[in-house]
This record gives sequence, C-alpha cells and structure tokens, in this order.
Amino acid sequence: MTATPVAVHRVRRTLLRLLRWLAVALVLLTVASLTYNVLTTPRASAPPGLTFVRTGDLQTRYREWGSAGSPVVLVPGAFETADTFAALGTALATNHRVYALDLTGTGYSQPKAPFTVAHFAAQVLAFVQAMRLTGRDAPVLVGHSSGAAVAGLAAVEGGSRVAGVMFLDGDAEPLPGPTFLRRLVIDPYRTTMFRLGLRSDWVVRALYAAQCGPTCPRLTAAGVEVWRRPLQQPGNEGALWSILRTGIPSLTGAQLDALRASTLPKSVVFGADDPQYATSTPTKVAARIGAPSPTLVPGRHLTMISSPQQVAAAVRALCLRAADQAPARP
Repeated sequence: MTATPVAVHRVRRTLLRLLRWLAVALVLLTVASLTYNVLTTPRASAPPGLTFVRTGDLQTRYREWGSAGSPVVLVPGAFETADTFAALGTALATNHRVYALDLTGTGYSQPKAPFTVAHFAAQVLAFVQAMRLTGRDAPVLVGHSSGAAVAGLAAVEGGSRVAGVMFLDGDAEPLPGPTFLRRLVIDPYRTTMFRLGLRSDWVVRALYAAQCGPTCPRLTAAGVEVWRRPLQQPGNEGALWSILRTGIPSLTGAQLDALRASTLPKSVVFGADDPQYATSTPTKVAARIGAPSPTLVPGRHLTMISSPQQVAAAVRALCLRAADQAPARP
C-alpha cells in the first residue's frame, strides 16, 4: 500500500518537530553544562602540612615513613596519591625508609605537561636524586597499577640509581580497546559528568569498594576526601583528560625487553581476585620482565590497602635480594 501525499507530509512534519525539539534540548543541555562547569571550576585548597621537594622542573609532594633501613620509593597509579600508600608505608617503616610521591597532575604535586610515562619516570628519578637516595642508598621502586610502567621505565633509564623494581597490581601494558572510545564523550558534558560523579560520596565509595574489595576498611567522610580532594586541585582535571587522550602510562615492547634484559632484581605482586586482569596475567607479567614467579596476595586492585602486611613482606624480600646484589651493581 502506497502512502498518500498527506501521510508523507504528516510524517515529515512530525520528524521536523522532533528534530527541532531535540535541537532545543541539546542547546539547553549545553548551556546548563557550561554554566555548571563554570560554577564548579576546581578551587579546592590543599590540606595543610604537605611536604614538597623540588624535582627538576616542578614541585613534588611526598610522604615518608621510617628512619632506618634501605629506602623504598612507592609510585602511585592513576587517580592515586602518596596517601594511597599510608598502610603499606606504615607496615614497611619498621625496617625501611619509605617514601611515596604524587606524580604531576594526579595529586598535590605541581601539574605540568606532558603527562606521559617518560615525564613521570623523569620525575621519579629527580625525586630519588633530590632525596639523596644514591650510590649504595639507591632505592627499590614499587609501582602500583599504571605506576608499574613509571617505575619500570625509571628502572630502565636509572641504571645504578635504582636497586630493584616491583610491579604491584600492574602489567605496564596499554589498556585494551579502541582509542576512539575515549573520545565518545566530549566537553562540556564529559567535565560535567566527571564533576557530578566526583561530588557524590556514594560514587566515590562505590568505586573504592569495587577496586579494593570486602576486606578493605570502609571509607569515612575523611577517607572520601582523601580520594576526591586531589582530583579537585587546579590543573589536575586537564591532566586527567590529557592522560585519557594519550593513554594510561604503559611501556613499549622495546622498553619491556630492556627491563627483562636488565640484571636488576624484580618482583611481581598481584591481588588474587583483581577483576582487571586474567588469572594468567601475573605469571605472564613476571616472565615478560624477567622476574621470579609472581606473588599473589588477598584482595583486588588496591592490595596496598587490602593486604599491606603481605605486600610489605614481598617488598622486604625484594629489598634483601637487592642488598645481596648491590656489590655487583655498577
């Protein structure tokens, strides 16, 4: 049955009305989003009492625990700061000097582009130098999640400035999936969605619980701020979008080959129930970087919070191996 001219006209008119309404809705949504973004421009102040050191071309915030023993430097992953390592730092402080830093653009350190694995690794090595962790005092680096790539590259480029390296809940590989997916949500809507989620205590707690698991302490109101406040620092939001565009820090095949060929003591530790990785991943990562068989500890992706004592034991074991090999290091 052929549609009559009148019916076709009605359909076209309905579609035009629908398109006009959609256009009006899009304009209103865009105006509302832009207005919200202007009114919620990050202005959160930094907590009092933070400690900073000059590292090359920027100011780096750090924390430290312990006063004796060989040094350990903890490198955070995406959305993390030195505070993420509070439980692990305390556990290690009984017989190690422990340091944790905020990478540029992800905490309270001065945000300064480019936000790349090479720039992050340079910051770590500059931090090691600034804290005078040199010679026989060279530290073991522990990189968590995407921080594993940062620690790995610092180990490759640092030479004798690094005593050992641990991949903690990280494989240093690029995130899978088409890169165009990262561009599907554009500004101003992307910024609005991010800020709305960040302002919600429930969202922050839900993400933390999903990543940490049932054995982790529940976030208090102060705990929510530990995760939220760094992301509200001026400049960090732009750093986040930059990292999402270029990709989470990872190592190239050549860089992984260089790390595997290195005689540097290495270690791999993963949460036994980490949903981000296949059960075979820890073994593959250990083989890829030339480390002994991996250590599995209870927890998901934030094992320094869920299992600080078990992770600390693995770090101590790596430090002992590094100490035994120290005379052979150039």
